[in-house]
Amino acid sequence: MEKPAVSAYPIHELLKRRWSPLAFSGRMVEPEKLQSLFEAARWAPSCFNEQPWNFVVCTRDSPEDHERLVSCLSEGNLPWARTAPVLMLSVARRTFTRNGNPNRHALHDVGLAVENLILQAMALDLFVHQMGGFDAAKARTLFGIPDDHEPVAAIALGYPGDPEQLPPPLREREMAPRQRKPLDQFVFGGRWGQGASALGRHYGGTQT
Repeated sequence: MEKPAVSAYPIHELLKRRWSPLAFSGRMVEPEKLQSLFEAARWAPSCFNEQPWNFVVCTRDSPEDHERLVSCLSEGNLPWARTAPVLMLSVARRTFTRNGNPNRHALHDVGLAVENLILQAMALDLFVHQMGGFDAAKARTLFGIPDDHEPVAAIALGYPGDPEQLPPPLREREMAPRQRKPLDQFVFGGRWGQGASALGRHYGGTQT
């Protein structure tokens, strides 16, 4: 299933195709494709080239590890996410390795690495769904995540599945149109809330 963005202005095809499905196929993700995903994440930009990202990766090839990560998911994510053949945690190192000072850009940089991973996944016909609904404290304990590292998101990865496999409420969510704010609601110029003249006099529009 594809749900390409109806963009108000031209964007790259990978960006148009990217969305976060709930239905995943049981087909396993090839190791060489996983290698490509994390190589893409590796080359993301970061503050002082700190590269504060880490990933915990659990696949159905290791059922006990996969189930441990499943056990960290919120009740709302369990019905669909447990079917994904790959589950991950993104983790941020909260301090700079060079001086031990707090790195307030760490979460931002982890997000950049994950977006690199997502776009590489799309290029390989894989899909990603990120989740805030997980027990970070439990994940820290079960996977031995150090105190100076912060679990950021749970991530489901795999080939797209059939929406008919989902329970009715989730199937409706899967089939619903995509929605985005128009540009004039979040791109500002000289003052907060004012339009950005650099984008021209007329911009915005409805994004689905």
